[in-house]
Parts: sequence; C-alpha cells; structure tokens
Amino acid sequence: MKRTTLVITGLFALMLSTTSNAWWWDSNYTKTKYPIVLVHGMFGFDSLAGIDYWYRIPSELRDDGAKVFVVQVPALNSTEARGEALLPQVEQLAAIYGKVNLIGHSHGGPTSRYIAHVRPDLVASVTSVGSPHKGSPVADFIVNSPLDGLATTLGNGLGGLIDLLSGGGYSQNMAASLTSLTTQGSNSFNQFAPEGIPLSACGEGSYSVNGVKYYSWGGTGVLTNVLDVTDALLGTTSLAFGFSANDGLVGRCSNHMGRVIRDDYFQNHLDEVNLLFGLHSIFTTDPLTVYRQQANRLKNAGL
Repeated sequence: MKRTTLVITGLFALMLSTTSNAWWWDSNYTKTKYPIVLVHGMFGFDSLAGIDYWYRIPSELRDDGAKVFVVQVPALNSTEARGEALLPQVEQLAAIYGKVNLIGHSHGGPTSRYIAHVRPDLVASVTSVGSPHKGSPVADFIVNSPLDGLATTLGNGLGGLIDLLSGGGYSQNMAASLTSLTTQGSNSFNQFAPEGIPLSACGEGSYSVNGVKYYSWGGTGVLTNVLDVTDALLGTTSLAFGFSANDGLVGRCSNHMGRVIRDDYFQNHLDEVNLLFGLHSIFTTDPLTVYRQQANRLKNAGL
C-alpha cells in the first residue's frame, strides 16, 4: 500500500514538473509587461444593464497576471474623435505604467491605431479584433442609400441611450461613425495612419512601426449559435457582402492589420468579444482562449 502511494505521489509530482509551463497551470500566463487596454467598437460600452461588452475577458486575463483596463469612448463618432476621447485615458495609464497594449474591437481597432500614430511613445502594441481597416460594405450600403437619414436618426438615438445608461457622457454622431467605416473613409484614415495596414488586398502589414507592434485577428462566421438572438441581425447585414467571407459586419481581408494571427475563426462580429453572454459556436476556439493566447504572445514579446 505504501509503495502504491509513493508511486502515485511520484507520478503526480512528475506531471506537475512537466506541465508547469502549460497555460492552464501557469498563473503568470497572461502577465504582460504593460497593461492591456480594451477599446470597444461602434455602439459599444463597458457595462450596460448587466451586460458586459467584453464578457468575462478582463477577468480571464487578470486571473493569470494581466493588468486590464476597460475604457469608454463615444459609441458613435469619427475615428479621430474617438481617438481624441481615448487619448487622455491612455496618457493617464502610461504615466503610471510607461506604455499600454491596446486591444480594439471593430471601430476600436482604428481608434487604437489613431493613438499609436499620434503618440507612439505611449503604446507598446495595437491588436485589432474584427476591425474594418479597409471599410465595410454595410457602411457603404447605408451611406449610399435612402436609408442614410433614417439610420442616422435612429443610430443617434440608440447611441445616446447607450451612453446614458453606461455613464459615458459623450455626444453621439452616427453620420461621422458611418463615414469613417466606409471604404472611402477608411482609405482616407489609412493615408493619415498607414502603420500596420497591408499594401496588398489581403496580405499582412508591417509587424512593427515606430516601436509599436501590430497584430490582428477576425472571424468569418455569421450564424454561429441558435440561442443567440443577435445572429439574425448579423445574418441580415452579411447580405451586403454577397459571397465574400465575413463576420456579419467586417470582411475577412478587411480585418487584416500587422501580423495576422488568424482571419477565419468561426465567430461572428459579436462572438469576437464573447457577446452575448458567451454564446458562440462550439466548433471553434473559445474567444476567451484567443484573448489569453494573445496576452501570452505579448508577454513573450516583452510587451
């Protein structure tokens, strides 16, 4: 009996020694040098009526060592206006920690790029998630259709309500937001802030510019979970892409920036931030795992 116990104890000790570097065992797996700052997209917020935009993502990253901050910028406005709203928040964090790692979803990607362009000294890295760096056909369709006026009115109303309930305190500008996300608006912004943007239609961009590392990933799923009521909306908006791969709002190649981690997760635009309440396809990588892996990637890069 004693010999059996010793054998079991020895095997357990061996298992611990050989798995101590596994992500599920390493309590410092996500411990980046600089804090991670999460930047929401269009119609975004930090927390609203019990719903977290970045559902469980901050806690998952913090559990294994990361410092994580969730910022808030106008739900609806131009990339430049959102960037200017983000800048003082980044300045405050950089004054304490030296630099930050920005992770932006959707319009949060270009918003983060704005900071890296105007103040690269504050930024260690920019990671975009499902961001329309070369525009979205959905924005093109709305801006160039008779629906533009109605969409602007309804959007400003919804954006104002989101801002009120989430305590943002920002004015909303749906027209400016849509214009920034069109193909033409995105091209104009890319001329202003070209860092990390691919020169080819569907390639990678520069991995590092002015000391800032650039990463991106995105999805090409649309209808991913029958229990998620938002899938129907994304299924409708995905019609603007025809037969091109997309996540419901952003095309596969448009989400490319810097080093492309992966551009075809079976996730739709909201799955990419683990909304709604973590409902996503069981046939793809868990969004939480993707964020953990990126934090570890930043850690290993000394960021």
